[in-house]
Amino acid sequence: MSLASMTGFARVEGALGDWTWAVEARSVNGRNLDLRFRAPAGLDALERPAREAAQSRFQRGQINIAVQGRRASVSRAGRINLEALESYLAFGEALVAAGRAAPPSLDGLLALPGVIEAADPDEDGAARAAVESAMAASIAEAMDALKRSRGAEGEAIEALLSGFLDRIETLTRSADVEAGQQPALIKARFERRLVELLGEGAPEDRIMQEAAAMAVRADVREEIDRLLGHVAAARALIAEDGASGRRLDFLTQEFMREANTLCSKSAVASLTTIGLALKASIDQFREQVQNVE
Repeated sequence: MSLASMTGFARVEGALGDWTWAVEARSVNGRNLDLRFRAPAGLDALERPAREAAQSRFQRGQINIAVQGRRASVSRAGRINLEALESYLAFGEALVAAGRAAPPSLDGLLALPGVIEAADPDEDGAARAAVESAMAASIAEAMDALKRSRGAEGEAIEALLSGFLDRIETLTRSADVEAGQQPALIKARFERRLVELLGEGAPEDRIMQEAAAMAVRADVREEIDRLLGHVAAARALIAEDGASGRRLDFLTQEFMREANTLCSKSAVASLTTIGLALKASIDQFREQVQNVE
């Protein structure tokens, strides 16, 4: 498959130990490759492998990667902070001795802030590294899925572009046929005008000279040749491997330039009609090219 779109979506889920996560990757049109990464606090280190995964697979498009990670709550034993407990007892001893407070109860003491501490909830380094490595693998998997998604849409775009190119080529060849009638029509039109101004005595050589000059100015042979050449170049770009969106976009501008010139040189209504149809087809071609990587 030669063409890839810049739009797509992928989602990958994973789990390891008491961690579960999901990676979502979305891609939309962009002039260059632009990566936007979002992850919960503490997982910022995943941005680097995400960026590397995107850069190794894509050349254009705005890619948004969102990692949603969650760790299941695990019951852990706590411990008593004896230093904090002694501090509370010393502070309350004078109040109890003075009769200003009742002796503290055990449950009251244990409820005081800082007396009961949870065991360290942080994972050890090896466990955390394993989780981050598994998440990075899910990100790479999501990038592969996103590439397939963009490729599938690229197939549909390629079919549309090929259809528009067939239409442009057909219209261009029709324009070539209509353009062949222009010299005779220009000569007849100029002759009638000159007869209106000078009467029946209008010199034939004058008519021929002026008609020839007008025919040269209305000659669209060069524009037709260029349009057919652009069609062949566009088909070659579509058949290439790799990103060709930028070059197709530039070629579309050249298509439109030749179609505009053809319309401006047209001296017959039928050729103008074909020229306008050409411009419409080229514009449709351009709209689809905007989605190509």
